[in-house]
Amino acid sequence: MTQPTGADPSRTSFLGEVGDAVTPRATALVLGAVALQLLFIASYVGALHDPKPKDVPFGVVAPQAAARQAVTRLEQLPGSPLDPRAVTDEATAREQIMNRDIDGALVVDPAGTTDTLLVASGGGTVLATALETLTTTLEQAERRSVRTVDVAPASARDFDGLSSFYLVVGWCVGGYLCASILAISTGARPADPRRAVIRLVTMALVSVVGGLGGAIIVGPVLDALPGSVAALWGLGALITFAVGAATLALQGVFGIVGIGLAILLVVIAGNPSAGGAFPLPMLPPFWNAIGPALPPGAGTWAARSIAYFEGNDTTASLLVLSAWALAGIVITLLAAGLRAKRQPRQTAQRA
Repeated sequence: MTQPTGADPSRTSFLGEVGDAVTPRATALVLGAVALQLLFIASYVGALHDPKPKDVPFGVVAPQAAARQAVTRLEQLPGSPLDPRAVTDEATAREQIMNRDIDGALVVDPAGTTDTLLVASGGGTVLATALETLTTTLEQAERRSVRTVDVAPASARDFDGLSSFYLVVGWCVGGYLCASILAISTGARPADPRRAVIRLVTMALVSVVGGLGGAIIVGPVLDALPGSVAALWGLGALITFAVGAATLALQGVFGIVGIGLAILLVVIAGNPSAGGAFPLPMLPPFWNAIGPALPPGAGTWAARSIAYFEGNDTTASLLVLSAWALAGIVITLLAAGLRAKRQPRQTAQRA
């Protein structure tokens, strides 16, 4: 067979090889990977490049008239770094900090010139330091001084209070990696509900083992986090399963693309908004809003509560994680059921 007049045989052959090597499906996946790459950069840099405290829940303990004046003055600070409210006394302020209702409090001494700042570095040392810097500056302008008391101090072996965040990230990674391996090894979409159940049970077993392993590593092995090993174990199992089940659900609906969507939700959107590197009040509004609703954010909050706040204020986070797990189970089973019903019709049509 002869080549058309004027055609370059080497060019025709090369273009043919490119067409065979880079299929339309591969092109779409590569473009998706590039999109994830750019979203990763935008999300992490957007969330973390310029942290500033914004509307930090903050208590003021002072005589009634002085408390009103202090609250008004703090409300009028440029950029609204604090969300101040009057608190009855120091004991109540400490209780509210331990309940995670507020992140700090200023106890004014009307008889002297030295006030007391209550913080909780266990909730994030960066935020505690920011509150100390802000309060010291304000007190100096009033020719007063401040002493800082850490009500819930981070462990000496938990640098910047990041261990809980890295622990949760590890559990999340285990969840979507295990679900992805199940998809890659036997097909992204389970053939029928029975296969879907097997994947979910496998995911549950992995979650129990991974949750226990993570709790032991950060607790007895490294002594990085205080708190109940059993509570962290349960939290780790729930986080791992929630992320894994959600990934299985996305794969069941979207096929292999579901892995990319899981990375988008958990890694690209979830990690920078989790309040790990910078607590939630220091994140821009978008990331501050989505963080508590995603597994990394809900998990980080609960892990810090277990480690440093006597397990207080974990209900909302546990409900979020349970909702992800339940939705993952239901969608995975429904997708598998619909696929099983479609297969006989597709087979009959082909025949």
